[in-house]
Order: sequence, then C-alpha cells, then structure tokens
Amino acid sequence: MTQDTAAIVFVAAAKVSDVSDGDVTKVQIGELKIALFKVDGSFYATEEICTHAHASLAEGYVDGDEVECPLHGACFSIKTGKALTAPATIDLVTYPVSVVDDDVLIGIPR
Repeated sequence: MTQDTAAIVFVAAAKVSDVSDGDVTKVQIGELKIALFKVDGSFYATEEICTHAHASLAEGYVDGDEVECPLHGACFSIKTGKALTAPATIDLVTYPVSVVDDDVLIGIPR
C-alpha cells in the first residue's frame, strides 16, 4: 500500500552516503519506524516492522529487491511492499522517496 502523494510531506531522513547499495538502514521520523533500502542505485522505503510478527526488517537479510524477516523468514518485495512468502500475508506500507542533492527524503502522511 502506497501513501497518497497529495496527503504527504517529504522529510529529510538520511544522506545518500548513509545507505550502501544492497543494504538497509532504520530511520525514524516522528513515531514512524521506516526501513530505507538502496537497490541498484535507487532508494525505497517501507514500514520497518514485519507485518507477521514484531521484528525489525532493518535487521533482516536483503537479497536483490527482497528483504527477509530475521524472525520467521517471511519475504517482502522492497519495491512494492508485497508479502511474498508465508508466514506473512499482509503487505508492508511503502513510502515515496526522493533524492535532492545529498539528502534522501521520505514522503510521510501529513
């Protein structure tokens, strides 16, 4: 599920150099815990907590454009948030990402 772009505000969440290609970092904007990924030079943001159980996807295993939850092994698409394998059945919330100069901006609900 992607946030409606008319109801979001972009907030600086990290520097481009903070996330290596093929890696993930945890960022917090207000109460939102977000996993920020860099895949093939592009940035993606999803909710940071697995939808199956309370586990940090920022501590998960990134393989290409998928992330595997470290607790029960559920896999999600980094680009779309779609739950790809059991035990997860609920997709991740995704957030739009923009890069301006050296800043990675994440679109969050107003």
